[in-house]
Amino acid sequence: MRANEPETTIIRVTNKISSCGREIGCEDESMKKRMVCFGDSNTWGYNAENLTRFSEEIRWPCRLQRILGSDFQIIEEGLSGRTSVMDDPLFEGLNALTYIHPCLMSHAPLDLVIIMLGTNDTKERFRLTSFNIAQGITRLARKASQTAAGINGAYPKVLVLAPPTIGKGYYNTEIHHSMGDNCDKKSKEFPTYLEKMLQDENIEFLNLGNQVTMNTIDFMHLDEDGHKLTSELVHNKIMEILE
Repeated sequence: MRANEPETTIIRVTNKISSCGREIGCEDESMKKRMVCFGDSNTWGYNAENLTRFSEEIRWPCRLQRILGSDFQIIEEGLSGRTSVMDDPLFEGLNALTYIHPCLMSHAPLDLVIIMLGTNDTKERFRLTSFNIAQGITRLARKASQTAAGINGAYPKVLVLAPPTIGKGYYNTEIHHSMGDNCDKKSKEFPTYLEKMLQDENIEFLNLGNQVTMNTIDFMHLDEDGHKLTSELVHNKIMEILE
């Protein structure tokens, strides 16, 4: 080193980098179990009674957080109008397939990804059959299950929820103009196909359609009781997965 030359300290970086671009072993073992609730307006918490958002006291992901306790962290990722794989010609940014990878990576490390979609996929303008809707959700769930957003760059577990069935009464509401025909029929049918497809992918599944009902205002959003029951059923399923 030359005279009067400032001393330089060389720091050697010894941490290895995983294939996903993050340092291996950087996760604290005391970190809470982290879970993303990824869905549409029923995860966001749309209140059809006054067109606002339900409070944290009511929304099912927030209720789930309280039931699970301080050893868990629940991350809300709900967006009104979100579809599983379709670009909406009327609204921007609603295709879950193009967003889920950066979404999950931004919240890494994750122990579980919970997906509840399908209600918006029933819209007549998308021209999807019940079978097609199940295919789209399965494709999305497969992508989530192969995203290196788990502990140390591993893949997280995925739980898919089939949403409550759209009530036939929606035909007599203003929302029918936007949704179109046969949404109730498709929302009732696609979980049967979805369950089989997810079994083939070894992805966890919970059908809320035969346990939780939508409200009696627009017949396609959860009311307060629906949020409460959803949180309880999801909690029970999570405990089963983590056993």
